[in-house]
Amino acid sequence: MEMGTIVSWDKQEGDKLNEGDLLCEIETDKATMGFETPEEGYLAKIILPAGSKDVPLGKLLCIIVSEEGDVAAFKDFKDTGAASPPPPKAAAPTPAPAAPKPVAAQITQAPGPAIPSVPGQRIKASPFAKALAAAKGLDLASVAGTGFGGRIVAADLNAAQPASAVGSGAGAATAAAERVPSFRYTDIDLTNMRQTIAKRLTESKQQIPHYSLTVEIEMDEVLKLREELNSNLKDGKLSVNDFIVKASALSCKKVPAANSSFMDTFIREFKAVDVSVAVSTPDGLITPIVFNADSKGLLEISKNTKELAGKAREKKLQPAEFLGGTFTVSNLGMFGVDQFTAIINPPQSCILSVGRTSEIARPCKENGYRTVKIMRVTLTCDHRVVDGAVGAQWLQSFRTYLEQPHTMLL
Repeated sequence: MEMGTIVSWDKQEGDKLNEGDLLCEIETDKATMGFETPEEGYLAKIILPAGSKDVPLGKLLCIIVSEEGDVAAFKDFKDTGAASPPPPKAAAPTPAPAAPKPVAAQITQAPGPAIPSVPGQRIKASPFAKALAAAKGLDLASVAGTGFGGRIVAADLNAAQPASAVGSGAGAATAAAERVPSFRYTDIDLTNMRQTIAKRLTESKQQIPHYSLTVEIEMDEVLKLREELNSNLKDGKLSVNDFIVKASALSCKKVPAANSSFMDTFIREFKAVDVSVAVSTPDGLITPIVFNADSKGLLEISKNTKELAGKAREKKLQPAEFLGGTFTVSNLGMFGVDQFTAIINPPQSCILSVGRTSEIARPCKENGYRTVKIMRVTLTCDHRVVDGAVGAQWLQSFRTYLEQPHTMLL
């Protein structure tokens, strides 16, 4: 998260606050989350009203005081940009009581002192800062970080000078684009989610060496098994995607390189398989996670997926439910797409693109041909972590699980 929108305030100025009370709702790029009251007291002043957009991290949101009598002292307070407001000046020359000690409720702490990078040391920077540095032509080794532990954040790059001027031609024209009313088109504001998707996927295509592998899988056996299982289920029904998630997780267990991340100077191989499932929402794509999918049954995976998809479309997902997956499945088969190649969701190393199931004819000794149902899947890999042969091994395992679904029980 780099910035957010204040959706609503659940408390009014002067209200008594208990620690943990819902103070306001903040919309991030992926979800709308409740911001809880940090400690007991009284809400003296709301600095940013509901509807405030693009609020950066560290911005003062409101003032909380410990005593109800101190609320009036902040009635006319204006934010000057300081981390916390100064106490108000006494109106009369008579000795005044101790100034109220306000608590500045912020999205996060203000940046600490800049910590310069050390030559030869691994540079710590947020993904957004890395992308911004690449766009500006900056060397992160020359930037001092003010984030936690010296981590470089986007704000640290504002004062840094790019190595070269902005390019000319189409790139410069795009950068200088302005909104001009016209009957020929409509300009649509970017949502926080759409801005994040644009940044992260551009970064992914620019920095990750993608390659893709495609196979056809016969789906007759898994479709038959699904029909049999659903006929015995009273609560809920299994989808083909549930089998795909399960087969993906088991294949990651067999080929753990596909369940890994490139960490600049080492590769991190995860022990648990947490499958991110791409879900389309009106604001954009989000990937809620089925945790420990390799150890869950098909029915539990089905219930998890349906619940997460519903929360995603209602923007009720919590960060823990969509951050930290180790492998992604993106299924466009229900939209009639035969085959596609998805972009890797960093820091993951693989994403599986699933097309629709269709009937084709194949040669057969008995009748000359037979009709089978096939599904095309494409595995997109990060070549820094997963070599071509390793990706092929993963697909071979995945195909076996779906063409012989009983093996998923072993």
